[in-house]
Amino acid sequence: MIRQKLARSTRSIYLGLACLSLALHLLLAFFCLSVLQTVCVLPTSSSSSSSSIPRTDTQHSQSISHSSSFSAASSSHKLPTIPQNEEHHKLNANNLRHKEKDSFSNVTEKKQKQIGVGELIQKVKGWSKLEALFKHPLYNLPSPELQDDDWLLRLKTNEHARDIGSEEEEREETSDDDSHWQSASEEEDYDKVDWTNDVDTHPPWLRFHLGISRWELYNRKDPNLAQLTHYLATQRILGAVQKTGGTQLKLLISFPNYGQALLKPMRQSRDAETDVNLFYFSDFERHNAEISAFHLDRLLGFNRIPPVVGRLINVISDIREITTDKRLSRTFFTSPAGNVCFYGRCEYYCSSEQPVCGQPHALEVSLAAMLPDFTLAPRRSWRSPWRRSYSRTKLAKWENDPAYCDTVKQKSPYNYGTRLVDLMDMAVLDFLMSNMDRHHYETFEKFGNETFLLHLDNGRAFGRHSRDEPSILVPLQQCCRIRRSTVLRLTLLSLPGFRLSDVMRESLFQDPLAGVAPLLSEPHLSALDRRLATVLQVVQTCQEHHTDVIYNDLEGYDQQPDRGQEQ
Repeated sequence: MIRQKLARSTRSIYLGLACLSLALHLLLAFFCLSVLQTVCVLPTSSSSSSSSIPRTDTQHSQSISHSSSFSAASSSHKLPTIPQNEEHHKLNANNLRHKEKDSFSNVTEKKQKQIGVGELIQKVKGWSKLEALFKHPLYNLPSPELQDDDWLLRLKTNEHARDIGSEEEEREETSDDDSHWQSASEEEDYDKVDWTNDVDTHPPWLRFHLGISRWELYNRKDPNLAQLTHYLATQRILGAVQKTGGTQLKLLISFPNYGQALLKPMRQSRDAETDVNLFYFSDFERHNAEISAFHLDRLLGFNRIPPVVGRLINVISDIREITTDKRLSRTFFTSPAGNVCFYGRCEYYCSSEQPVCGQPHALEVSLAAMLPDFTLAPRRSWRSPWRRSYSRTKLAKWENDPAYCDTVKQKSPYNYGTRLVDLMDMAVLDFLMSNMDRHHYETFEKFGNETFLLHLDNGRAFGRHSRDEPSILVPLQQCCRIRRSTVLRLTLLSLPGFRLSDVMRESLFQDPLAGVAPLLSEPHLSALDRRLATVLQVVQTCQEHHTDVIYNDLEGYDQQPDRGQEQ
């Protein structure tokens, strides 16, 4: 009897606890449901003052005060403000997607997990400093109206061909009004192409060549720029031979549609700093320096470096098995660690003791778009007035003569036009990326002295982040002459909303190799900000001692520049 009573009381207790638990769960469910509904309900009016949700379209204005010494015409100059709207500055996820999908995709995904690529995407989602920078008025100045002779290459029209062509050409064009070019090559694996005057039939590399003008190598807004970089990163490699000239190993890559690219291989770790005991001409060239230099040149608004992308290739299938260069093929070997290596033939750093090795056959490289052939667009090489001696004991003349710039200004082509301030732009670029190897520069012969400078061969940049090289800025310090637009852009990039390191990080993240590892380490990015402050300080110091420092290229920028203007 007692046992039955205890059993009944126990069941009553359990049943009560169960009912209490159920009641608590129901209360909790109702509470959660009400909270979720409250969060999901949007305010009916964006102007409602009682809304607890912050607005996403708040505008943040920034301006730059420009001192009176920057311009003789006005006492100050302020850069236009730009709204930082999330919807207008949202980074396109398609640009951040790793486009190259080949046999190394598994390796890439594994390394992405190791470096936390997802966290980096979260940092740039929503509001893009890079997009805000390129929408700024300083990066959207009206371009000078281009005349026929301001284009490097032009398609031959039927009318022009009749003027200069033979009678046979005239008869061919009469029978076919739509002039076109068909490949007559029967070489294996080359595409059979049929190019007409319609630009849609041209491959990206040909559009790039046809887009070169007197004032810039490419137009940043040209949609072909994205197509060209994607083409370089994904196009099947048809041939690889060693390029002659230069001191280090580089290959000439061929594609099925007759395009070509210049390949520079990865020869050392990205984070490896140049040894302090090495001279500037004794270091390996870096593949990531070529890529980073292109992005930096674009961020500065120069547009003078050919497009460069990173790519992961297979040393065996993309080089060894397809090369027709017998001298190159003889240098391949398998290392004791099982990696496929080669070293080529060149003046320096081409030996079995200094090989280029895959892991075991995957190799990071940079691919740069080739410029038009010399037969179509000859280029002139100029010796830089501030060229280093390339001696371990001797100094160059400019290193001993503080007034050296006065001598340079008296010589052609630096005594007129914009050549001198073009050199100052190049010095600023080289100082920011710590490139001491600028011994020559090139221009297209067609444009004479009235054109931009090509910023080629940047493989020795970004070698050391822990030290700045002040001698690279000597041209600016001695001449105290710089473009107004350059100063304004540098000032803009020093502001927190457009910080150079931030936009550089974001720009580099769009490169295919960014999925493997960051192209520049954080110390290198921080060094950019530090060096930028140094450049602006040099400009300020010049203004304190000289009155004619700023070359006002923004005055009348909507008109054709005066090609005979005196400095």
